Amino acid sequence: MTQAVKNPAMTVEQLERFLTSEFPQAFHPGSGLSIEAVWHGGGRVRQAYQPQFVRPGGTISGPTMMALADFAMYVGILASIGPVPLAVTTNLNINFLRKPETRDLVAECRLLKLGKRLAVGEVAIRSDGLSDPVAHVTSTYSIPAK
Repeated sequence: MTQAVKNPAMTVEQLERFLTSEFPQAFHPGSGLSIEAVWHGGGRVRQAYQPQFVRPGGTISGPTMMALADFAMYVGILASIGPVPLAVTTNLNINFLRKPETRDLVAECRLLKLGKRLAVGEVAIRSDGLSDPVAHVTSTYSIPAK
């Protein structure tokens, strides 16, 4: 039996307006964050390369990748349930797999479980244009009661 594919609850444009309004400190033109695609159950986001993200040794810092993974999860969740500003991260686990290139990072979120109160997902982060992931993330979000 084939299951019907659900449309996203929010489009890229709706998410951009929401994030600009609700989180201007994090989502603004200078942040380098952008949303490339969304679907019910996930999304793909980008962090534009910025020299201040590079740590000694010529690699992009772990905090930059963690923030990107958290952003990807939030976008994937909101794309699936609509605008819920008080959905919050309750857990984030990251495995750094290889040194990222000094270029844009692309993160793709896939929700593994989307319940009424919890969402669990995974995020793969790649250096733009390369197929091997530089980090793998699992994360859980708490969704407030309506």
